[in-house]
Amino acid sequence: MATDAYSESNDDPLHVEGGDHLEAIVDEYDVVLVDFYADWCGPCKMLEPVLEELARETEGVIAKVDVDEHQQLAGAYGVRGVPTLVLFADGEQVEQHTGALPADRLRDLIEGYTE
Repeated sequence: MATDAYSESNDDPLHVEGGDHLEAIVDEYDVVLVDFYADWCGPCKMLEPVLEELARETEGVIAKVDVDEHQQLAGAYGVRGVPTLVLFADGEQVEQHTGALPADRLRDLIEGYTE
């Protein structure tokens, strides 16, 4: 199992500290689901426990980007609303969804690229 210098374990969501950090995470792990969120966003708060569970239960890594702290990074990915979920597989962006998705749909997305 790969280890990330920024986290004890990839069983918890990784909090992205900037563009270079996100790039390092995407390069290091096979499947990364990035959650562009805001602390004031109701649907983001509802999605948080779902993402924590997926981080523990799937092979994918969950990364979180606070759009208020990282406005340029959010802009670079065309984030117009939160939550926006971006899925990377083998270093390439393969999916992007705006709005909260149900846990089973997110699990299917991640598992579709980890099998």
